[in-house]
Amino acid sequence: MRGENWVVVGRIEDIPQRGARRVKSPDPDLPIALFRTADDRVFALIDRCPHKGGPLSEGIVQGCAVACPLHGWVIDLETGAAAAPDEGAAPVIDVKLEDGVISLDLTPPRGWSSKPKAA
Repeated sequence: MRGENWVVVGRIEDIPQRGARRVKSPDPDLPIALFRTADDRVFALIDRCPHKGGPLSEGIVQGCAVACPLHGWVIDLETGAAAAPDEGAAPVIDVKLEDGVISLDLTPPRGWSSKPKAA
């Protein structure tokens, strides 16, 4: 059940505004990317672009989206969805921000799998 496995992963000031940081997940093959927007909202996604698996944590945060550093796919930080015309999504991790402390719900989200998709 979602919302039962909250883990503190850091403080908001650990992430620069319009920047990202990578944290460990329960699956070592699927690290998590934390993002901080210019208006201090914090989001988390599996750190893998749905296109070719690029590290989203190394992308550029613009507004409420991140551009994958490999091929420029734009991924919505709230939904994990790729902007049209691209398709696919990075799994979203639930985030709590309380008094500057960031916690993640590490209950496996839908789509949480280190296994490659079937061709």
